[in-house]
Amino acid sequence: MKKIISATALLFTATLAFNASAAEEISRQQVQEMNLDKIGVITTTGTNAPMDAKADLSAKADKLGGRYYVIIAAEERGRTLAEAEVYK
Repeated sequence: MKKIISATALLFTATLAFNASAAEEISRQQVQEMNLDKIGVITTTGTNAPMDAKADLSAKADKLGGRYYVIIAAEERGRTLAEAEVYK
């Protein structure tokens, strides 16, 4: 009985982890093709590397309720600064 409960709990946890996804970076062309709705703009200013900025933008897009984001501005001045539009 304990094995069945453990297996069920493991399957449930795996399903939740699979369904939890981060916002995805896409292009402006994809926004038009997918006919997405813009829900806001996000920025990141305190990251050391471009990959950190992308991860930060993705997390902020998630918090805003978006599934996708398009980077509209980026700059490196010792730190990576970025701005993105969020879509769902």
